[in-house]
Amino acid sequence: MTEKQEHREYRMDELARRAGITVRTLRFYRERKLLPPPRREGRIAWYDDHHLARLRTIAALLERGHTLTGIAELAEALDHGRDVADLLGVDPPSEEEPVRLTPEELAARFEGQVTPENLAAALDLGYLGTDGDEIVHISRRLLDVSSALVAEGIPLAEVLAAGKRVRDHVDELAEMFTDLVLRHATENDLARLRPLARSVVEAELSLALDRRLRKQSEPGQEP
Repeated sequence: MTEKQEHREYRMDELARRAGITVRTLRFYRERKLLPPPRREGRIAWYDDHHLARLRTIAALLERGHTLTGIAELAEALDHGRDVADLLGVDPPSEEEPVRLTPEELAARFEGQVTPENLAAALDLGYLGTDGDEIVHISRRLLDVSSALVAEGIPLAEVLAAGKRVRDHVDELAEMFTDLVLRHATENDLARLRPLARSVVEAELSLALDRRLRKQSEPGQEP
C-alpha cells in the first residue's frame, strides 16, 4: 500500500458515494455518533478510509438484523476497547495465533449474539482488542472453540462466563507450575518446560471429563 493510499481523504459527497449511501444518510449516521468526527479544515469536513470502513461495517451489520441503536452501542464498546498493543504486549503469545477480524466477520461467527454486553465481556477478558477498524482475537483456538460451542446452542454470554471461570483456575495452575520450576530450575527453563505443564493439564482435564461422564451415566443420574 502506498503512502498516498494510506492517507486518502474524501469530502462528504464522495464518501457517501463510495459507501453506497446518500449524503442525508451519512449526516444521520454522524448525528447518531456512529462515525468518529471528521478532520476539519475551515468549513470543509474531510473523511478517510477509517470512516469508509465503518460505513461498510454498518451496512453489513444492518443486513444481519442489527438495529442502529445496537450498532451505536457496539461502536462505542469498540472505540473504548483495549488497543491491540495492550492486548498482545510487545510480542504475540508464544503458542497462540492471534486472529484479525472485521466487525461483520465477528458478527458472522456468532450470529445474532455479538451484543454490546457480550462484546464488553470479551474485551474485559482480554480475548479481543482493536486495531483501527479491525478486531483482534488473542487466540485462534479460543475463537474456534467459542464459535463451535455457540453453534451447538450454548449462549455466547454463558461461554464467556465459563471462560472467566477457566481463566481464574488456569492462572492458579500457571502460578503453581512456575513456582515448582523455579524451586528446582532457572527462569530460562520455564519456556522449555511449559509443554509438560500443558500436557498435565490436558491429561487431568480428560480424566476429569471421563469421571464426570461415568457419573452422569450411572443409574439415578439425570441425563
